[in-house]
Amino acid sequence: MFSRYLFKALEEVGLVSLWSSPLDAKLLCLQRFVRLFGYGSTTLILVSYLSALEISKSRIGLFMTLTLIGSTVLSFVLTIFADALGRRAILVLGAVLMTISGVVFALVGNYWALLIAAVVGVISPSGNEVGPFRSIEESTIAHLTPESKRGDIYAWYSLLGAAGSAFGMGVCGWILEFMMEHLEWEPIRAYRVIFFVYAGLGVVMICVVLSLSKACELEELLPIEDVNTLSTGGEKQKRSFILSKMPRFSRRSKLVVVKLCALFALESFGSNLTPLSWITYFFHDKFDLPESKIGTLFFITTFVAAISMLFAAALARRFGNIKTMVFAHLPSAIFLSLIPAPRSVEVSIVFLVLRSCTQSMDTPPRSAFLAGIVEPHERTAMMGLVNISRSSLSSLSPLLTGVLAGKNMIWVSFVLAGSLLVTYDLGILAIFGGHKTEDKKLDEDVAMQRQLRE
Repeated sequence: MFSRYLFKALEEVGLVSLWSSPLDAKLLCLQRFVRLFGYGSTTLILVSYLSALEISKSRIGLFMTLTLIGSTVLSFVLTIFADALGRRAILVLGAVLMTISGVVFALVGNYWALLIAAVVGVISPSGNEVGPFRSIEESTIAHLTPESKRGDIYAWYSLLGAAGSAFGMGVCGWILEFMMEHLEWEPIRAYRVIFFVYAGLGVVMICVVLSLSKACELEELLPIEDVNTLSTGGEKQKRSFILSKMPRFSRRSKLVVVKLCALFALESFGSNLTPLSWITYFFHDKFDLPESKIGTLFFITTFVAAISMLFAAALARRFGNIKTMVFAHLPSAIFLSLIPAPRSVEVSIVFLVLRSCTQSMDTPPRSAFLAGIVEPHERTAMMGLVNISRSSLSSLSPLLTGVLAGKNMIWVSFVLAGSLLVTYDLGILAIFGGHKTEDKKLDEDVAMQRQLRE
């Protein structure tokens, strides 16, 4: 009896699906943990490091904006050609760029050199995903796992990423406290140690990617329109080498991708008005909290957000991906806008913790929704375009926040961010509330064909 209930509990939180998944899926989850550990550790200190180098707030905002623009261009180029050139090869290249960026930040103090390393390489100014990694990994997980188990795998993929970010911020805060208080190091020297650790994590990622099998690669597939053309004897026009490596969307997928890009661009612009770097600055500037305590605070909130993802997969199985996305994300948007309102640090922390309880619950069902909304051969490119649209518009957010912070009006960023996120939630419910995934459409077509035969 006990073993049956235990198995049911493990099944509800997705551990059974994760255990039975291919080794490649587990390695991709491990790689996300390592990468987000690095992002979390550097996000905690990025603004403080640039400030310690006597860089103005407006230039820091410009730095973050240009970094996001560089990430957008890098993601666009690498994800569009990932399926054709090899997913593993692109992941290795991204890990190499991450390693190089860490080394430059650890050794150089010149603003323009750091800017080049951030724009060309991989540095996360917000603690969120940058580079080509997430699009390729989520597409590969969908390729390796059946639809019935994707939600569970994505939940653990997201949870391990959030846990990595939490541990990264927590460990970074503890290391900084030890170096600056016990060893009495200067802040810049201590910050640079963290960037050396970041570069080392890039090397670990290279090793993980090299352990992936050929099963991660996608076989060359044609859109349905091209298959019909070939089957009816139509001639296929010769394409240049570059165009031949680019994915092609079916007619019905193009409109879906445009709607997705618009909605997620709005969501990302709102989210990046208050990235972890600026929230860290807000608590440090308004309440004079040291980095060690801020690191512990964000360790707790990120850990809470990670645990909430396990409930998201179970809710999505009962209510659907879209409803789970919207009604889990709405409360977090409201609490975000309330964070700067109190004069007491304790009340602001309460709003921050309440926000963390649901802010990430939309991530697993969102990934499962995106994985099934287009055809398999369109998946990587679609996810890449969605992430690129998010990065392109959100690249303006830190610049706006930097200007507001320079005028002591950073609270406006919190209110504006919450309002935009509420608009996104309502928009995605209105547009995609009744949309069927490609997998479900395929199942319905098969069932209809069986009925006609009978």
